[in-house]
Amino acid sequence: MGDFIGRERELNTLSAALDGVRAEIGTTRPGRCLILRGRRRIGKSALVEEFIDRHRVPNVFHTSEIGFGTEPLTEFTDAVRGSSLPDADIFADAIPGNWTAAFRQLASILPENQPSVVVLDELPYLMDPAGAFESVLQRAWDRELSRKPVLLILIGSDLAMMQALTSYGRPFHQRGTEMRLGPLNPADVAAMTGLAPAAAFDATLVTGGLPIIAARWNTGEDVQAFLSRELADPVSPLVVSAQLSLAAEFPDQTQARQVLAAIGSGERTFTNIARAAGGIAHSTLSRATELLTDKGIVAAELPISLTPSKERRYRITDPYLRFWLTFLGPHLAELDRMRPDLTLERIHRGWTSWRGRAVEPLIRESLARLLPVHGIPAVPAIGGYWTRSNDIEIDIVGADREPVAHELTFLGSIKWLENSPFDNHDLTALQRHRHRVTDDPVPLIAVTRSGATTDHLDAVFTPADLLEAWQPRDNRTR
Repeated sequence: MGDFIGRERELNTLSAALDGVRAEIGTTRPGRCLILRGRRRIGKSALVEEFIDRHRVPNVFHTSEIGFGTEPLTEFTDAVRGSSLPDADIFADAIPGNWTAAFRQLASILPENQPSVVVLDELPYLMDPAGAFESVLQRAWDRELSRKPVLLILIGSDLAMMQALTSYGRPFHQRGTEMRLGPLNPADVAAMTGLAPAAAFDATLVTGGLPIIAARWNTGEDVQAFLSRELADPVSPLVVSAQLSLAAEFPDQTQARQVLAAIGSGERTFTNIARAAGGIAHSTLSRATELLTDKGIVAAELPISLTPSKERRYRITDPYLRFWLTFLGPHLAELDRMRPDLTLERIHRGWTSWRGRAVEPLIRESLARLLPVHGIPAVPAIGGYWTRSNDIEIDIVGADREPVAHELTFLGSIKWLENSPFDNHDLTALQRHRHRVTDDPVPLIAVTRSGATTDHLDAVFTPADLLEAWQPRDNRTR
């Protein structure tokens, strides 16, 4: 159960879908379809397996594979034959010759008087540009499968292809309910690792909330101890997960990976990314950044302000991938020759600076979940503000909309340092920046790892406050 800390909401969603199937037994179309998508190694398959284990209904779980030389239909037939579905041995006696026959044969053995579950994992491996498999699946669902009390779960890691599956004009449009599985949040990581709030945010930044990595964190262990142990193992999930994901996501797109590496190294502007990626043409860079943003790996952000800005900045959305691209990816040769000490020293030197920037999006999202509190209202948009020269940089901007706001609601600064509280010097700098972006006396807030020594802020938020934002509302202390 360790892998499922914080997954109760998702398990409840799956359970509700199964209950919906059970409630419709005896009607003409009791079947339901749920489409589960999320990044690789986020725990989608494990979540569904846990759900099936808890409910113990007849089921078949088929995982598509690529590159192993086995015919997908044969794999599916073998999965059904070895499943807990009644009369599954029919697939041993009569092997279907195509997917249409396979789905028809599957429908014939699904129970009539109790719910069952059919899982097609890594569905994008079965999909093709012409949409042929989708058409077969759609016809099978409409004509046979949905007429049985079955919960069909379609799982995929390729976010773009899974989105395309249900888009308008595609065969499976409006036939399934979409569900997206994200990483473990900071409260989940805190529960899994036994860490205090500030340290739990550190662990979230390193692991990205990936269960396969977070599960290896010993209770109460600090970042240094965790990294020392994991980097000594060259096949640790911390080391290899990003490699596996990138190889699967971009098998033939070298330029996209170069651009991703440039952003991961800390470059944020279009011009600097182009330079760091080897001076690639702007048209090539535009295509690569569009691909990366479409896949959700990179975010392209504009400052929130009262006037339009073209100062777009790029960042890696996954904290773990950001950590890996900064500290591990460029130096894997060190780990291969058993010199994790060199990598650890590099992380130690760059940790404070890297963490200060990497934690900003997580803090903004935490505030969006936490507000209203301490007299600071909830707002539709929380972002940052910057100029091309960086002479003004405001970590937190709350507004009525983004990127061009009608009204700024609050401004704030993040100081995420050990043993260095937010003081009057920091407040003066924030006040000076406020005067550059608005004439209104909008409230000023601070998010600080080590507290505040000034009394002239409208609100102060600590790691404990931010962690509470990720707790289920019924469990919050306020």
